[in-house]
Amino acid sequence: MDEERGAPVGRRVVLAMLGLGAAGVAVGATAQREVTRVFSPVNGLGDVLPAVGGFRFYSVVGTVRAPRDPRVRVDGLVARPHGYSPGELAALPQTRLRRDFQCVTGWRVPHVEWAGVALPDLLDAVGVSPRARAVRFHSFDGAYTESLTLEQARRRDVLVATSMQGGPVGHDHGGPVRLLVAPMYGYKSLKWLGRIELTETVHPGYWEERGYDVDAWVGRSNGRDDAPT
Repeated sequence: MDEERGAPVGRRVVLAMLGLGAAGVAVGATAQREVTRVFSPVNGLGDVLPAVGGFRFYSVVGTVRAPRDPRVRVDGLVARPHGYSPGELAALPQTRLRRDFQCVTGWRVPHVEWAGVALPDLLDAVGVSPRARAVRFHSFDGAYTESLTLEQARRRDVLVATSMQGGPVGHDHGGPVRLLVAPMYGYKSLKWLGRIELTETVHPGYWEERGYDVDAWVGRSNGRDDAPT
C-alpha cells in the first residue's frame, strides 16, 4: 500500500479491516462514513480506511519534503553506480501499462495508467553483479524501505515510474519518482524513491518488519499474470 499517515497499524488490524473496506466500496459513501466514524478514534485509523472511488494518501513519517535534487541512485552490487535525475529517467526507453492499484486494506483504483523505466532496463544499464540476488528500495523520507528478489525485479511490470494518468507523478502519489510493482499490493510500490540497492539477500521492508507478507501478489499465489504491452 501507499504509506500510512500517523501511528503504524499492525497487520492483524489491517487484515480485520479488509472486509470492512470492501463493504464500504460496495454499499457507497454512507457506509464508508460510518466505518470511518467507528475507527477514527483508534490510532488515526479513519485516515487509513479506503475512500470510495479514489486513492488514499499515506506517509509513515508525516510530512515528506522533496530534496532539492531528487535523484534516484542505483548502487550496491552493480558495475556502474549512477544517480538518475527525473529527466534522465524520462529520456530512457519508456514502458507504459494500465493496471488496477490494489491496497491491502481493501480499496482499489481501477485502470490506472503508468509510464516509466522498466526496472529490468535500469538494472541492465548499471550492470548487475553475479552476486546480487535481491533489490532493496529506499524512500527519500528516510524511513520506508521495500525489497524484491532479483527475479521479481526483472519483471516487465515493475516500473521506476515518472508518469501517472498522463502526467508527472505528483508528490502525494510518491513523486517525482516512485516504484510501481504492478502485480503486488500497493505497499510494495514504494513512494518517493531515492535509492535502488542491489544486495545479496532480501531485506524485509518497513511493512514486512511489522508483519506483512514479503511476497505480496494480488489474486494469484504465484504472481504470474500478464506482462504489459
